[in-house]
Amino acid sequence: MIVAKMGGDIFSKGLNESLANDIKKIVEREKLVIVHGGGDEVTSIAEKLGKPQTFIVSPGGVKSRYTDAETVEIFTMVMAGKINKTIVRWLLSKGVKAVGLAGLDAGMLRAERKKKLVIVDEHNRKRIIDGGYTGKISKVDTELITYLAEKGFVPVISPVALGEEFEFLNVDADRAAGQIAGALKANKIVFLTDVEGLQLKGTLVRILSINEAEKVLPKIGAGMDKKVLASIEALKAGAKEAIISSGLAVEPISDALCHKNGTVITFE
Repeated sequence: MIVAKMGGDIFSKGLNESLANDIKKIVEREKLVIVHGGGDEVTSIAEKLGKPQTFIVSPGGVKSRYTDAETVEIFTMVMAGKINKTIVRWLLSKGVKAVGLAGLDAGMLRAERKKKLVIVDEHNRKRIIDGGYTGKISKVDTELITYLAEKGFVPVISPVALGEEFEFLNVDADRAAGQIAGALKANKIVFLTDVEGLQLKGTLVRILSINEAEKVLPKIGAGMDKKVLASIEALKAGAKEAIISSGLAVEPISDALCHKNGTVITFE
């Protein structure tokens, strides 16, 4: 089983013939699950609807969307609707048997709503605010994903989870992909992004052990830090290997799987 996570940049500029052909080649020999993001599209649609988006920073320096009640409805509409179905339509047009799902379908992704958030404000002071509708994944049910994959379909999953009170929750797409890969005991998870992989001091890192990844995590910039964290979580949950690689290469997933491109994170 292979899990591929498509970032928002791949959605906006990487749904091309090359990626489609690579996916078709992979599904001929492997079961494939796709998890997608698309935060920039959510921001764009929200602002068109007159709902400016607010972003917050954690004490650890991680930037994220503040998701209030109105924002989570827009998030769900765009992620589970527009983005998910655009990817499914594109895959079907290329001959791939894709099925679009939200993480909440069949209770695949259950999450705990964060009651409070600690943030750092513009004056570099810590503050505690209401948690809104952001969730931390607590359980992954793989039954539907496995059933569809066994029948030859490619599940395409958006990062909308179901809360304890059956509310919609925004969960980070990278970490959702990592948790899904772990629960599936996937052979590999590939994070497709718009850069070659993890760079430290201007140099591409080709391979890291999980221990090395944990040590460098605080030194990694915004965006890439979540991919490395999600890789660590995937491995600890049961995935065999994680790769962060460019989704804009000629054969992006295949090249990542055989270590031609990207950063490989392993147990050893």
